[in-house]
Amino acid sequence: MDVNEYLKEITGKDITAKDFRTWAGTVLAAMALAELESFDSAAQAKRNLRSAIEKVSARLGNTPTICRKCYIHPEVLNSYLDGNLILQIKSQAESELRSDVESLKPAEAAVLALLRGRLAKEPEQ
Repeated sequence: MDVNEYLKEITGKDITAKDFRTWAGTVLAAMALAELESFDSAAQAKRNLRSAIEKVSARLGNTPTICRKCYIHPEVLNSYLDGNLILQIKSQAESELRSDVESLKPAEAAVLALLRGRLAKEPEQ
């Protein structure tokens, strides 16, 4: 049995190994960006994004281009560029998340909260 068949069997959902790589890449990118200083210019923002993506690509073993395109959720990058990458969850938000997904690490819970918040604000299409 291959990994994707196994994941589908144990979860009952259409999950693949790529889903886990994408989640890992997204969390790693958010943490790398959170460690960087804020930026004063578009050029600095671009350098910071490149640096974070290079860290993630080295960890995942892909090129930076593939990593950015396939393994990092674009809202993490967008939230960094618009200055709203906040990875500290207030205790109330964290406890609400914990009730939904108790097995997440704090960094993962923070990224999930960030994505949920940003995606909830997207205009309906």
